Amino acid sequence: MKNSIVVGYDGSAQSRTALEWAVAQAMLEHRTLHLVHCWIWPLFTDDLGPVEGVADSGLRHAAEAIVAEGEAEARRLAPELDLKASLISGVSSAILDRMSRNAHLVVVGSRGLGGFMGLLVGSVSLKLANTASCPVVVVRQQADATGSVLIGLDGSPKSDTALDDAIALAALWKAPLKLMHVRDDIRLFGRNHSYPGSDVRAMQILAAAALRARAAAPGVEIESVLVTGHSVAGTILEAAESARIVVVGETGQGNFMGAVGSTAQAILHHAKGNILISRRPRT
Repeated sequence: MKNSIVVGYDGSAQSRTALEWAVAQAMLEHRTLHLVHCWIWPLFTDDLGPVEGVADSGLRHAAEAIVAEGEAEARRLAPELDLKASLISGVSSAILDRMSRNAHLVVVGSRGLGGFMGLLVGSVSLKLANTASCPVVVVRQQADATGSVLIGLDGSPKSDTALDDAIALAALWKAPLKLMHVRDDIRLFGRNHSYPGSDVRAMQILAAAALRARAAAPGVEIESVLVTGHSVAGTILEAAESARIVVVGETGQGNFMGAVGSTAQAILHHAKGNILISRRPRT
């Protein structure tokens, strides 16, 4: 299933939303969709079969029913879809992480809604954001087809990788591409003061990104936005409310070991819309 789109499905409302997004994306990209349901019960018990005398009972039957349900929904959405469905024993985050090594994209729903301090990300999404070997999409809602593909740029090498993913999505969806750089500021005596040279650096970052986007996707509508703010994540989150998806790099400047940076973490935890974490194979 190399270069397929992998979607995690557990029968929840969030995973159904993720499945719908993944089906549409697989059709657009002409890729195989691999629906995966991960179940942990075989790790704890061998008693997986039906209860004697009770039809359609047992843990295995329940898991198989979830897979069948997801497969039926995918077929309903796109009868011509190239689809594979699998029931795999193990922990979801570990299985999807392993599958990401050969996948084009991993898609998961968002769990943890209404959780601690308003955090909107679940443990599986958070784990994959830090370990996956391919881009990961966290789906929280059906996308606004009129929204832009939003990316915050900081000029780092990983920012360029995320930009390439954002350009590809904008071109595929025929959506506007919104390039945003949040300029640092210093608050002194109640007033904002930019760092020396920050204006020039900011314009260089945006100009280079726009040039890269125009070369890769000449037909894409591009908007470059320079914003001054003391919270990069907060500024991007505000802009993300009207975006179709927000794309973030896997690591910020000075980060290490492939983990997502603090800005990406904040967006992952608090964004109400869909997010793509731009990841690549680990070396």
